Amino acid sequence: MADLTTKERYKIERHSMPEQDALARSRNFEEVNLGYTFEIAMEEAERCIRCKNPVCVAGCPVAVKIPDFIKMIAEGKFEEAASILKEDNALPAVCGRVCPQEEQCEAVCVVGKKGRPVAIGYLERFAADWERNNVKIIEPKIPAKTGKKVAVVGGGPAGLSCAGDLIQLGHEVTVFEALHEIGGVLIYGIPEFRLPKEIVKAEVESLSKLGVNFVTNYVIGLTETIEELKARFDAIFIGVGAGLPYFLNIPGEQLNGVYSANEFLTRVNLMKAYDFPNNPTPMLDVVGKTVAVFGGGNTAMDAVRTSLRLGAERAIICYRRTEQEMPARVEEIHHAKEEGVEFKLLVAPLEFIGDEDGWLRKVKLQQMELGEPDSSGRRRPVPIDGAIETIDITAAIIAIGNGSNPIISQTTPELIVNKWGNIIVNEGNMKTNMMGVFAGGDIVTGGATVILAMGAGRTAAKAIDDFLKNPESW
Repeated sequence: MADLTTKERYKIERHSMPEQDALARSRNFEEVNLGYTFEIAMEEAERCIRCKNPVCVAGCPVAVKIPDFIKMIAEGKFEEAASILKEDNALPAVCGRVCPQEEQCEAVCVVGKKGRPVAIGYLERFAADWERNNVKIIEPKIPAKTGKKVAVVGGGPAGLSCAGDLIQLGHEVTVFEALHEIGGVLIYGIPEFRLPKEIVKAEVESLSKLGVNFVTNYVIGLTETIEELKARFDAIFIGVGAGLPYFLNIPGEQLNGVYSANEFLTRVNLMKAYDFPNNPTPMLDVVGKTVAVFGGGNTAMDAVRTSLRLGAERAIICYRRTEQEMPARVEEIHHAKEEGVEFKLLVAPLEFIGDEDGWLRKVKLQQMELGEPDSSGRRRPVPIDGAIETIDITAAIIAIGNGSNPIISQTTPELIVNKWGNIIVNEGNMKTNMMGVFAGGDIVTGGATVILAMGAGRTAAKAIDDFLKNPESW
């Protein structure tokens, strides 16, 4: 495409993401979004007006050089685009799929002030996928080894991002993961149809080739404590996420057929329950049944859409506010509706009711209305007197958030945490109160996004590097 004026760039309409037919995809686990073609990607990249002050970069938690990689795509230099991306982002193919760009880089895109913003996330995915599918993964040059050793606790987004930066600074890095696959929430939490596992594994393999050592089935706090790690490593980064599910604490929650979203999605993703009976982790109690998912975030959307793919006859989102207050991405809500998910809004569960054999059969719901805003800025749901209904369901999935697993805090009494069990750090450098120990991601902030966790990992990596060069500076 010839060099365009800014006015001409504004006239190019944003390209939608090609995707699977809604009816077909609601019964398979193949990826929903199909990705841009070369031609679409190049034309979408031409929509970028090459701002002198690219505010999109400031909107990215890991500060990807967005205009630079987009310019390369516009010129058809896809390998160069991927190389620029990976200077700042260890997991570009992941972020291009699951990051809420609409709330971050795209939210401040100047093009979006006159129309729809440049599809930065779709272009990130395109460049990363092109590299993986067409060339040998581009490996950065690693400097001479420093002789310093860093332990990264947790193989999720924060840990992987931290490890990726540290290995490129010449340090020896070992990642300890409690589960038997690396990736954290990317592997066990996000469904295949939104983030294929082969994408995560390719990103992890790239880090492995750089020299990151991965140790699985290793629970820090039980297999080895933080204090014991300190004896073997020069610095430690804790990025264990927030994997302890919250429950509703209502009668009947112990019934068969009631799951936390963590258990449900882990069984389906990590234990391959979608391929039962080849993998002996049954989830067949949702087949042909009515599944209610309680919550309105991305995890709730993942769970309800997964239940459809497992064979649920009806899949319902029950949320105590309105759609406007839902924290889930707009795209995820849209996809769920297209696939046939029902939305039951302004309701709160009061009780699960089972049969004589202990199986879930009904849920009692309280009708709500919105009152004044609460601390989250969203209007608080208030019960409507006497407005209670009971509906038939045969499976319930609780997706109302997660807390911090207490294993590390209980086995490391010196480590200061807040009342929710989140590790307290200095936000500027992710230092904890323990010398040489840093932390970041959901274990610090509570449940947040993949990219924010990665940003914390990058911040910690820089601070760890500074500490290793000058330990007295602590």
